[in-house]
Amino acid sequence: MSETLQEPEKLDMRSHDITEDKIAALRAAFPEAFTEGDRIDFERLKLALGESVDVGKERYGMNWPGKAECFRTIQQPSLGTLRPCPEESVEWDTTENLIIEGDNLEVLKLLQKAYLGKVKMIYIDPPYNTGNDFIYPDNYTESLQTYLEYTGQADSQGKKFSTNTETDGRFHSKWLNMMYPRLYLARNLLREDGVIFISIDDHEIDNLKKLCNEIFGEELYIETFIWKSRLGKGATAQQTAKLHEYVICYANNAFLLHFKTDRRFAKKDTKERLRQWGQGENREDRPSMYYPINSKEYGEVLPKKPDGTDGRWRVSKSKMDELIRQGLVVFKKQFDGRIEAYRLISAGSETATAYSSILDTEIVKTTAHGSIELKDILGVQTLDYPKPSSLIRELITLNTYNDKEAVVLDFFAGSGTTAQAVLELNKQDGGNRKFILVQLPEPTDRADFPNIADICKERVRRVIKKLNEEDAGTLPLGNAQTSSDRGFKVFKLADSNFKPWDAKLQPDAKILTKQLELHIDHISSGRTDEDILYEILLKSGFPLTSPVEKITLADKTVYSVASDVLLLCLDRKLTQELIRAMAERKPERVVCLDEGFTGNDQLKANAVQIFKTKNIVFKTV
Repeated sequence: MSETLQEPEKLDMRSHDITEDKIAALRAAFPEAFTEGDRIDFERLKLALGESVDVGKERYGMNWPGKAECFRTIQQPSLGTLRPCPEESVEWDTTENLIIEGDNLEVLKLLQKAYLGKVKMIYIDPPYNTGNDFIYPDNYTESLQTYLEYTGQADSQGKKFSTNTETDGRFHSKWLNMMYPRLYLARNLLREDGVIFISIDDHEIDNLKKLCNEIFGEELYIETFIWKSRLGKGATAQQTAKLHEYVICYANNAFLLHFKTDRRFAKKDTKERLRQWGQGENREDRPSMYYPINSKEYGEVLPKKPDGTDGRWRVSKSKMDELIRQGLVVFKKQFDGRIEAYRLISAGSETATAYSSILDTEIVKTTAHGSIELKDILGVQTLDYPKPSSLIRELITLNTYNDKEAVVLDFFAGSGTTAQAVLELNKQDGGNRKFILVQLPEPTDRADFPNIADICKERVRRVIKKLNEEDAGTLPLGNAQTSSDRGFKVFKLADSNFKPWDAKLQPDAKILTKQLELHIDHISSGRTDEDILYEILLKSGFPLTSPVEKITLADKTVYSVASDVLLLCLDRKLTQELIRAMAERKPERVVCLDEGFTGNDQLKANAVQIFKTKNIVFKTV
């Protein structure tokens, strides 16, 4: 009697299954609530939870038309992929930064396996829902297909992205339907000590807080920071001039949150004036103690007395330099325009205070600064009122001052301000933080920058060029390199490289025959080995920036991922010699194309046994 042919396990080409995780967590906590068929018995669950179950019909909560569909959207895995674009990238071979062009809902789904719990900070500047400031798929349950049609990658069947207007009867509901699944998926990517900052204004702040209270938990709300986004009173036909916006903050675990303390608001009894007062306060009393010191905010500062005459410092130049180096000198502008310098008495916690909920305009700047900044970089005005990089840089500093290798995610990337903030902060403090940006290629009607994703990529390219040129002027000739990462890999959302089996087809013999014929070669036409490589990496749980080395084994090309953690072979004609050569390297996992075993079932069975004897996980796709 012949043995049944042993088949290798198929690689799951879907994005991470969120529902599966939730069920696994519930099973671990309440095994008694599961039936023999591995189904949840809610009556048993109620018994296990006792009086904690709320069985009332009326309860406090947030609801809106479409909320139930949001959960179905979250639970629907993505069958898309992210195609590599080395030609649009900077330092492709070495960088760990990412700019991803695509619908952020699909991209967030695709990032779930590889980036689960790896992001230290999320900053997003989502549409404020002012009427025409965001586009969303009319049928957001078919997000990938809608996106492919929107970008011309598939024939349109009437699906589209459109704006949200106040004349629509579900103005707020549509915004909530857009935001809810994205925030839900984003939280999964946060590290346990991670935080999210969200810019918003009065249009949706109430709904956004309620949304975040449900997704993150009301107890994990940290603060609503007030940002004076405009200077002056401004012209307005209303009773008040709106000069501020908000940045709300939630933590993933409040007990692990460690914001940088703020020396700018130190208590008065913890600092002392560095200018001499009283006896011997004049310049001529101690000429050597009259010298300029530099303030980043105010430039050159001298010890001027209130009457305008020259005073003198209380410490020598060398001592002052040491205090400045230790960060113990702060500056404050006086009512008469003079700048006074103060010494923080000690560097301990007693000299620092909790961070202010009102952001300092002198540090974070305004939207006017953001507009000037973007125009200076690109040479033309491309977007209205972008956030200034100084705002995002301050938020990143607040949360990652003690983790200079942190990953920062922005999935409403716009013009790429977050990337600029990361790159400039790395230069400032010697860090090597990484960024992941996601931006929809929304058309701009411009010839030079056809869509917003193009603006984002070009801005980051020019920021990198400028930083490198600045370093080249200060470092020895021929050594203009920096230890921080100044590059980015570009990926673009597309449908899978592999033709999916359509289970919805009617069980008709002719239809099934046609489907089988299509799957003789189940790889989509026009796709490269690199396209396939990165889809398999991502759906195997490897980050897109994992080190990949192309090696030759038994005269075949094999990709070694993360120093042989995974060996991947895309050859269409596999051999026994290749199988043994891969097994001898003792990787944790091996993935091959199922097409490589076509017509050779014996080789496939042997491969299963060879890898099994060496405890190597073997899958095909």
